[in-house]
Amino acid sequence: MASLTIPASAGTTHDLLALGALVTRLDPGIIPFAEADDYRLHVSGGEYNVAANLSSCFGMRTAIASAMVNYPIGKRMERAVQKMGVTPYYKRFEHDGVRGPNMAIVWSDRGQGVRAPVVFYNRSNEAAQQLAPGSFDWDAIFGKVSEGHSGNPAIRWFHSGGIFSALSPTTSQLVIEAMQAAKKAGAVVSFDLNYRAKLWAIAAAEQGKNAAQASEEAAKTLRKIASYVDVLVGNEEDLQKGLGLKGQDVEAKSSLDPSAFFSMIESVTRDFPNIKAVATTLREVHSTNRHTWSAVLWIDGKHYQAPTAELDVYDRVGGGDGFAAGLFYGFLSGKSHEEALRLGWAHGALLTTTPGDTTMVSLDQVEAFASGGSARIQR
Repeated sequence: MASLTIPASAGTTHDLLALGALVTRLDPGIIPFAEADDYRLHVSGGEYNVAANLSSCFGMRTAIASAMVNYPIGKRMERAVQKMGVTPYYKRFEHDGVRGPNMAIVWSDRGQGVRAPVVFYNRSNEAAQQLAPGSFDWDAIFGKVSEGHSGNPAIRWFHSGGIFSALSPTTSQLVIEAMQAAKKAGAVVSFDLNYRAKLWAIAAAEQGKNAAQASEEAAKTLRKIASYVDVLVGNEEDLQKGLGLKGQDVEAKSSLDPSAFFSMIESVTRDFPNIKAVATTLREVHSTNRHTWSAVLWIDGKHYQAPTAELDVYDRVGGGDGFAAGLFYGFLSGKSHEEALRLGWAHGALLTTTPGDTTMVSLDQVEAFASGGSARIQR
């Protein structure tokens, strides 16, 4: 099996390009929705979050390919992307003043104690659902650097995920088109399975398919996507439901037991010999605000596990994307496999201590926690 080879930074334009939907998350904090009058707006998106985290915390040159609607909400979102230092490649849409198309809304509170967070969506007439093959000029985006350089691709790493792929039949086709362009250019390709049965079911229902058919269609689509992937992010449930792989009963295992995850690696590599690394977080939820947290990585035939930490969680949303960003940074910056895993584990943990889906912490804080630092005051 080939090892993961990452293009050098010299002569490249971006360290990472993400493809996905930008969304607004409306967050009432700990107030239940039925009682809430005030909401905080976070600009988010599973794929975008990785690019934003890598730029803001880790100082990497990142970009996002996404849909953007020309109306005031879109302008607010564009400013947030700019603030995070992420270069945009937008397919623009005009709003008709009544029905859209729209930038999606995710309603997501924080919960508190024994009361779990509540999440629901308004993705009606979402602009990102209309993205399709041909929406972006991948040849221009992934083009080789000019003569006189090493011949590296313009982009070192391409990332997308299962949430965007589930929005419509054309978004999954677009992911495959982008991955083909990335592979042709020599970029690393990563994918976060992020299996969401609800999203796949809605898209399938629009085509007259039932829940069982939606599940089959999701696995078929994700398996096709996985055939282009170098680095896969997903837990054992994602692997079973998203890729249709057989495995242990995930409900019968502790959420912190990595055996179910590692036991599936043979199935992953058998079906997808192109995959060179698989990683995921491990989380045991004791209450909304108290989690036990770890992470695991398989690469080059070896297993790695991060330490276990007890987290006091302020806002859990985005922790997994925070993990992926830290892990990718470790790979992109030439860290050892164990160091890369620890950086992902540490950044994901720290991201849960602040509001919103994207990072508010510094690289110094991540490195300190990854190396065993504590929460003692820094003077």
